[in-house]
Amino acid sequence: MDFNLTEEHLMIQQAARDFAQNELLPGVIERDEKQIFPAEQVKKMGELGFMGMMVDPKYGGSGLDAISYVIAMEEISKVDASASVVMSVNNSLVCWGLQEFGTEEQKQKYLPGLASGQIHGAFCLSEPEAGSDATSQKTTAIDMGDHYLVNGTKNWITNGNTASVYLVIAQTHPELKHKGINALIMTKDMPGFEVGPKEQKMGIRGSDTHSLMFTDVKVPKENRIGEDGFGFKFAMKTLAGGRIGIASQALGIASGAYELALKYSKERKAFGTEICNHQAIAFKLADMAVNIEAARHLCMKAAWDKDQHKNYDVSGAMAKLFASQVAMDTSVEAVQIHGGNGYVKEYHVERFMRDAKITQIYEGTSEIQKIVISRAVIAG
Repeated sequence: MDFNLTEEHLMIQQAARDFAQNELLPGVIERDEKQIFPAEQVKKMGELGFMGMMVDPKYGGSGLDAISYVIAMEEISKVDASASVVMSVNNSLVCWGLQEFGTEEQKQKYLPGLASGQIHGAFCLSEPEAGSDATSQKTTAIDMGDHYLVNGTKNWITNGNTASVYLVIAQTHPELKHKGINALIMTKDMPGFEVGPKEQKMGIRGSDTHSLMFTDVKVPKENRIGEDGFGFKFAMKTLAGGRIGIASQALGIASGAYELALKYSKERKAFGTEICNHQAIAFKLADMAVNIEAARHLCMKAAWDKDQHKNYDVSGAMAKLFASQVAMDTSVEAVQIHGGNGYVKEYHVERFMRDAKITQIYEGTSEIQKIVISRAVIAG
């Protein structure tokens, strides 16, 4: 058991930290306020290899392990969670899903552009009536012989308008319920594919979140991922890895809020001394430090399980459940430590608090994570 990062991991950590400070920090408040998608920054993330970290180099990826991904996600999320969720979806859900379950032709066609960041992808599972209950897919993909005819609506899609490749989960055989669901590769230029208005969100406001509408969209049969009926299993397997990415995002949000709070507590004076010298503040900092370290270990354990080809359903769920709660708690306390300044945009911590909440909701709510964990615990 070795808790030290390798030299390669330390280099990735430094590269991600430098990128976050030099490229993401300038303008992050304005992007949040005006809901500006970080297009240039995402492009640079691709150039640095952060958009296809775990993709095999033969498909244009970085060929790195999941631990490297966790490290980079934390550093980027310390500054801009809107940019990190673009990175997370592209890496965990789109690239990984295609590389793991796609045909060779699908990999050759889509992965090089996605891994390099020249294009990026979206994962389309949620619907108006299918959030936590992902089995209740109302989007249909009717088998027409050589193609599917897709109709329906997808909600809350990250990269909804800016993506080029969409992995869409749809029902083909309603009588088979979740065993009749398919996963299809779709592109925005397909006739009948419509992007709805941008969502007005509380947090991660720079990310591009839209509803998608499909009206008689023809999708070639060769765009199906896996065998007929594999779609639900594909979604669940892909989301299990996605939870590691969101856990790492939550970890980064917590770390970023903590570092700002610690710095401020050493500068701000009250009652004749820096506020970090008051036990009320010092104990907050201690709790934050402990919880962040625990969350980091859970994220690393889940990533290690994935790298070792072990089952990471439970470790990923634990990491996401705990890290998202730590992100919420830490960001709230960071605002408290800043006092009135914590409510002001220029100090960043109010944005961290708004960004933290979504980590308890997307890619499986905290309640869903508890279902996953409790079932495993009871089954032994």
